[in-house]
Amino acid sequence: MAPVHEELGCYLLAGAGGSGPATLVQEARRAEELGFGTAFLSERWNVKEASSLVGAACAVTSRIRIATAATNCNTRHPLVTASWATTMHRLSGGRFTMGIGRGVAPLYSAFGIPEVTTAHMEDWARVTRRLWRGETIIGHDGPMGSYPVLFLDADFDEDIPLALVAFGPRTLALGGRVFDDVILHTYFPPETLTRCVTTVKRAAEQAGRDPDAVRVWSCLATVGDHLPEADRLRKTVGRLATYLQGYGELLLRTNDWDPAVLQRFRDDPVVQSVPGAIDAKATVAQLEHIATLLPSDWLSVAATGTPDRCVARIRDEFSYGADRVILHGASPDELEPILAEYGAATVR
Repeated sequence: MAPVHEELGCYLLAGAGGSGPATLVQEARRAEELGFGTAFLSERWNVKEASSLVGAACAVTSRIRIATAATNCNTRHPLVTASWATTMHRLSGGRFTMGIGRGVAPLYSAFGIPEVTTAHMEDWARVTRRLWRGETIIGHDGPMGSYPVLFLDADFDEDIPLALVAFGPRTLALGGRVFDDVILHTYFPPETLTRCVTTVKRAAEQAGRDPDAVRVWSCLATVGDHLPEADRLRKTVGRLATYLQGYGELLLRTNDWDPAVLQRFRDDPVVQSVPGAIDAKATVAQLEHIATLLPSDWLSVAATGTPDRCVARIRDEFSYGADRVILHGASPDELEPILAEYGAATVR
């Protein structure tokens, strides 16, 4: 049995979903076997519907924590979301973490879904916790909406961790104030990571909470050179390019990156020719071209190279203030050599 590293997490169905949802079962089992502390699931509107995937992952594992990072708090009725979380909490024996995020505003607008605000997420978190305590809420009228009655079960007294995927200072502060886990975004340089951790911990302290009780997760793109070059391109260049497609301005503001680079990227005819998310739809030739548009210091934030180099980069994240680290962008099997080196280096 491999040693368990509670401080490390990985994603299941990383990126656009790999070979499809049927691979989830094996990935969840492998993440547990390899010793990851938490397996995360993100949601996309294709074949990555979060409640289905979480149920499958909980059912085929017995030790590893299963967390969403993230789903939305505005695309399901709040009673549906709270009931789902309670079901997963009990199904898994207390191993489930409900993680939400703000989502992508342009998609919400296109689909006719109201945009999520920071106040909405805070209101939702506080209401959800009241429902898990068995309360009946009459006439709720707040940022999350108006509801005549919200009620699940008077016998409930559930302690289900809530996580928040956060970018900007207001969302980070909300995480420290209300949530149990704060999950940062991929491609955060050291100075961004340190600043984000400080913001979360300070907000927790100001809210009268123990700052150490709020876990801040670095989300570190981890792509070893044992993978084929085409896969490495998709998991580094393709992934970062997809973030720039969806919310490039936010990522640039957060990292203090040059906005002129983003404009050149978006104006590029090859970028414009990709029919959808670059990490899912671009060809190898297109990815090779797009790599020339991205500064090397943007891409160098990732953990790349040999397993020992990747492990050194992972350990750097703890020195910059992270409580825990998600090895992002690769499947559990793809991360196996790196996790083995991490474990070996720990005992040396």
